[in-house]
Amino acid sequence: MTAEFSGFPQWQNVLPQEAGFDSVRLAEAVAFAETHETTWPRDMYVDGIFVGSAFVNDKPPYNQPMGPVVPRGGANGIVLRRGALVAEWGNTRHNDMTFSIAKSYLAILTGIAVEKGLISSIDERVGERVKDGGFDDPHNAQITWRQLLDQTSEWHGELFERPDSVDWNRYAGADAATGNENKGSERTLSTPGTHFEYNDVRVNRLGLSLLRIFKEPLPEVLDRHIMSPLGCSSTWKWNGYETSWVDVDGKRVQSVPGGGHWGGGIVISARDHARVGELILNRGRWNDQQLLSESWIDAMLTPSRAEPTYGLMWWLNPGKALYASASEASVFALGGGSNIIWVDHAKELVVVIRWVEKAHADELLGRISAAIVD
Repeated sequence: MTAEFSGFPQWQNVLPQEAGFDSVRLAEAVAFAETHETTWPRDMYVDGIFVGSAFVNDKPPYNQPMGPVVPRGGANGIVLRRGALVAEWGNTRHNDMTFSIAKSYLAILTGIAVEKGLISSIDERVGERVKDGGFDDPHNAQITWRQLLDQTSEWHGELFERPDSVDWNRYAGADAATGNENKGSERTLSTPGTHFEYNDVRVNRLGLSLLRIFKEPLPEVLDRHIMSPLGCSSTWKWNGYETSWVDVDGKRVQSVPGGGHWGGGIVISARDHARVGELILNRGRWNDQQLLSESWIDAMLTPSRAEPTYGLMWWLNPGKALYASASEASVFALGGGSNIIWVDHAKELVVVIRWVEKAHADELLGRISAAIVD
């Protein structure tokens, strides 16, 4: 351990050409990232409204945070290839809110639950194990773990002072350009498993359901099974809401959300994210440990029936439908801002990008891809 080691992940530094990059093109890509920072304000508020609500058109009274809001740092990122650090910009040790990337961490936790036998199959109905009233009515009783994970559950109800209808008609991913002018408007619920909708109340219902079966705080489970074995720092946090405290076997425990839509969520560095990206690249293996099964990696990264660009809370790129400038072998954990963990199995590439302007994200991915010459 060197004197300056802060507990954050470290890698061997290699010159771009040693990792198969054109050094000039890669430097230009890094400069592009640095000069196309998001317009999201550093204090995370726009005209008094938290950005998590402002940029998805939340309506009052649902446009105020319920959990901690952390002012953001500047643009930063890291490029790894074949396990070595090739490029870095900004402060990759700064802990930032990461919004919906937390969903991908919930998927990882679900894999742990499956491997521990806490869930026999993700096609099992959630209500068979979770007995807190959330899956009692005939509609919700149909819902499976898979449907919560691929965002087709159509779970209906209120959770932590937010009704699921707040995110009705919300668009994300390849359809995000459609806009969210009608978000929160009335529609008819579909049969679970048939309609994709990016709905944070339902994602939070998954988080609470996992808490019910693990019977301990999800950040502790994640740290023990994933983050500590990966050598991640001890500085990341997963914050809940003021309203998300629940009783678990007589103990008061805070359920954590799958994003920062209403504050809270995972606050983490690019370096810690990169370790998780490497775990996905290595198909769940780290050194001599299989932290996640290969079968679970495959499950997370298989297109769902209702939305081919979405697996189990990981974004996919079939036909380059999500990012035209990235390869079809690319998979992503994505969060507002834009926060991106990009894993390209074919190119042996892990890239973490923080706070690039969304309109320029695809070009940045293309510039990094074009810099690879072997």
